[in-house]
Amino acid sequence: MSSTISSNRPGGGIKWRWPSIHPEGRKFLLIAGVVTLCFWLLGWEIAGWLMFGLTVWVAAFFRDPVRVTPTARDLVIAPADGLVTQIAEVPPPIEIAGPDGLGDAPMLRVSIFMSVFDVHINRTPVAGTLRKLVYIPGKFVNADLDKASEENERQHFVVERADGVRIGFTQIAGLVARRIMPFVSMGNEVTTGQRVGLIRFGSRVDVYLPAGTTPQVLLGQRALAGETVIARIGHAETIDGIGQ
Repeated sequence: MSSTISSNRPGGGIKWRWPSIHPEGRKFLLIAGVVTLCFWLLGWEIAGWLMFGLTVWVAAFFRDPVRVTPTARDLVIAPADGLVTQIAEVPPPIEIAGPDGLGDAPMLRVSIFMSVFDVHINRTPVAGTLRKLVYIPGKFVNADLDKASEENERQHFVVERADGVRIGFTQIAGLVARRIMPFVSMGNEVTTGQRVGLIRFGSRVDVYLPAGTTPQVLLGQRALAGETVIARIGHAETIDGIGQ
C-alpha cells in the first residue's frame, strides 16, 4: 500500500516501526521457527540456538520496509538496496535491445550488489508501462563479477514513461540465489518505487540509463531501493565524492 507523504510540515513527525515480512518469506520463517522449537523441545540446545539465529536471519532477509519515494518527474530511483559496485558504458542486453526495447547504442549501466544482509525486494526506478519482461535461465557465478550480467540467471525489465523515455533494469541471480520472482506482468502500469520483484538469496540489479543521463551516485556508495536518487533523466552533470 502506498500513500502520499508531505515534507517540511511544521509540527509533523514520524515514528520508527518494525519492517513487515514479505508474504513470500513467511513460509520460510515458519519452517525455521518450527525446526527451532523442535530442537529445543528435544533438548538440543546448541542446535536450537543455531536455528534460532537462522530464523532471525530469515526474518531479516525477507523484511519489507516502507520507503518514502521522491516523485519529481525526472528522477531515476534505485531499484535495489546495496552497494554501487560498477558504473560502466556497455551495450544494452541483447534481450531488451532494438527498436522495441532500449535501442542498440551503448548506455551507462549502474550495478547495485545486494549481500545476503540487504533487503531483497526490488522496486521500479521510474513510473510508466512495463513494455518488456524477459526471464533468462543461466549460471550462478558471483553476482559481483562483470560477466554475471551476461551469464547468470536474470530477469530484464523495460519501463516506458509517458514521454516515451525507456529505462531498463535487470535482476541478476548470484552464488546462492536460486530464484527470481516477479510481482508484475508485461503491460502493467507501475509507479516509481513500486515493488516489482524479489531475488533469493544474494544478487545484483543493473540499471541502464538513457542517453544524456549520468549517474548521481558513486562507486562504493550504498543505495536504498525506492529512495536513493541514482540519476536525473537528461542531466549529464558529473559528480565527485570522497570516502571517509
